[in-house]
Amino acid sequence: MHRYHTPLDLVRERSPERPVAFARPDAVALAARWFQDNFKGDVFYAVKANPSPWVLETLAANGVRSFDVASVPEIELVAKHAPGARMAFMHPVKSRRSISTAYFDHGVRTFALDTHEELAKILDATGHAKDLNLMVRLGVAAEGAAYSLSGKFGVDAHEAPDLLLAARRATQELMGVSFHVGSQCMRPTAYQAAMSQASRALVRAGVFADVVDVGGGFPSVYPGMVPPALADYMDSIDRGFAEMMVHETTELWCEPGRALVAEASSVLTAVELRKGDALYLNDGSYGSLFDATHTKWPFPVKLLRREADGSAREVEGPLKPYRFYGPTCDSLDHMPGPFWLPEDVREGDFVEIGMLGAYGVAMNTRFNGFGDTETVAVDDPPMASMYGLARRSIPVPRTETHNVVKLSRARGKKRRRR
Repeated sequence: MHRYHTPLDLVRERSPERPVAFARPDAVALAARWFQDNFKGDVFYAVKANPSPWVLETLAANGVRSFDVASVPEIELVAKHAPGARMAFMHPVKSRRSISTAYFDHGVRTFALDTHEELAKILDATGHAKDLNLMVRLGVAAEGAAYSLSGKFGVDAHEAPDLLLAARRATQELMGVSFHVGSQCMRPTAYQAAMSQASRALVRAGVFADVVDVGGGFPSVYPGMVPPALADYMDSIDRGFAEMMVHETTELWCEPGRALVAEASSVLTAVELRKGDALYLNDGSYGSLFDATHTKWPFPVKLLRREADGSAREVEGPLKPYRFYGPTCDSLDHMPGPFWLPEDVREGDFVEIGMLGAYGVAMNTRFNGFGDTETVAVDDPPMASMYGLARRSIPVPRTETHNVVKLSRARGKKRRRR
């Protein structure tokens, strides 16, 4: 992978025809170390957030040796780029063949489920193996997430005790509970509330859990979405775990995705046409900007310009709101923003869109023949950071707050209960 000091250096060298994803391995490494230092349990990276080989390799090199996978292709990616890593198949619905392949070909022993039918399927596909770790996915009521994940998966509270008891009887190894409070959770107390619900389900079932998996949902920072410090989330989880009816040996797990990789990548797009406040770019909702379209998140942006003499600069000046359109012929390929850029935007300029390390290139398609993205490494820090790495504030309207969050990195050593 080619390396530049900053994105501006790439623009100075050439005018890329296709979108460019900027990889920042140092940002991944810092986030990985922070979670290991501050989360008092085992950290499983949610591969779906960004399955890029450089991400998996950087995480493994910095101590994250456990991965939350949802498919056989993800399992194969982890096996290739983080050999010897522990994997948990946490998708609650899987085909029999994928279960069998994971168990027999890749040594996966941890499987999630939220129905009796899925439990039976796992047992049958593994030949009723006795060394399974079975994680029961609970449906929990949680507020404060930008993107709710409560509708598709998770056993209802009134059905949970019977399923927990069945899972407990089905394995001689670990039986645990898992849940997801929702993506980009803005309320640390959501974890404590979900853990309380999980504890009640365990009490009603009359079983103890060997594992409490608090899932993902840990946030990053975007314009207009400045979450509390990550330390507050750890405090809420600590309180919730202390209040649960669990063994002294019960393990605590988490599955961060966004919080580990959101800061680690940005995407350089070219302005192909300007129509008033609408900018037509060579990347869009079928590429790296799915969230900008479907959740309408206004990602941080900056404007870069390559002059006729080959020099390049970041364009500054009074800001105005823009909306983006992607390169496909689909009118749904629209990112409403607002994205705050200088008034003087021209055809041929480049827009760097930040905080796209999570659910950016991972969502890329090849619709209409677009979506081919180049990846290069850069040394500069991200546009904003939950870990104090940001190179500058994000341009936003004067009515909004500064979007750089700095956190304390000192919260003590990692602790496991098992």
